[in-house]
Amino acid sequence: MSEDINHQRLGFLAAAATTVAAGPGVARVSAEFVGSNSGAGKALEQQVVRREGSQIMATTQKATFGAGCFWSVEAAFRQVPGVVDTAVGFAGGTTQHPTCEEVSSGHSGHAEVVEVEYDPEKVAYQRLLDVFWATHDPTTPDVGDEYRSVIFFHTPEQEAAARASKELLDRSGKLGRPILTEIAPAPTFYRAEEYHQRYRERRGRARSPAGTVSTAARTAPASGRRS
Repeated sequence: MSEDINHQRLGFLAAAATTVAAGPGVARVSAEFVGSNSGAGKALEQQVVRREGSQIMATTQKATFGAGCFWSVEAAFRQVPGVVDTAVGFAGGTTQHPTCEEVSSGHSGHAEVVEVEYDPEKVAYQRLLDVFWATHDPTTPDVGDEYRSVIFFHTPEQEAAARASKELLDRSGKLGRPILTEIAPAPTFYRAEEYHQRYRERRGRARSPAGTVSTAARTAPASGRRS
């Protein structure tokens, strides 16, 4: 019975995709097959792509990282081949649908995060972890909830990879101090105001994913907003 339901759902999605335009000759629709606030059920996104009358099912996955100011972090991930899309927002706190001002106050418990949609056929999750470590200093204490270093995993495989990567980097001693990065199940993601989306890209200040964010960029100015 469950198999029949899944077939019906896929048929519905294929039909619905014809009405959602994502570009010339292309239709796309997203679906959640397992509902969960933990984010595990949102790890897979089905895309229906139509070109010249043919249908191709492509699967993307989501990854969520907090590494200080989300402006710089998003810019780094957007330059990685295989990353399909990104969004900046807030996660890991208690306030529902928080504003940037509420998060900056330090009372919401949320961290600034980047939700990355990627094609695992083109970029490995390990590569995303490498970019994550390169874009901030995960050993810095007392940066506040909003700027804390955190990896929110969407699948058991992501959790295992994140923990192994953290342990390996910690043991290497390259950073000189213990890594303070939190690793936890992906909670509800609250998209930030549109003003913050692709902020650096729109201002011509995107940085290479191979580079690192300067200490100055990780220091909150008086306004509570990082540059």
